[in-house]
Amino acid sequence: MKKEVLLYPRSQAMLRRVGAQIRLARLRRRLSTSLVAERAKISRSTLWKIENGEAGVSIGAYVSVLCAIGLGKDILLLARDDELIEALGEREIEEISR
Repeated sequence: MKKEVLLYPRSQAMLRRVGAQIRLARLRRRLSTSLVAERAKISRSTLWKIENGEAGVSIGAYVSVLCAIGLGKDILLLARDDELIEALGEREIEEISR
């Protein structure tokens, strides 16, 4: 039995929004749930969970679905612009990384 992932309400709302955006992207492309699930190598029930923003689904499954609908590179937008890193500068980042 899988452990339930608990999120703060704001985080859960963001995940639901991501799921809704994935669903809309699939529908705009006129792709069925069966086809996307097959391409992503997941079950239709997992796709349903993703489209409903369930937190227990692995990030890998989200990436697989994004790739299956032609939006795989969108995952690279996560944490792309990090103001903290820009403020620290290269030297401090190297020191932290050691």
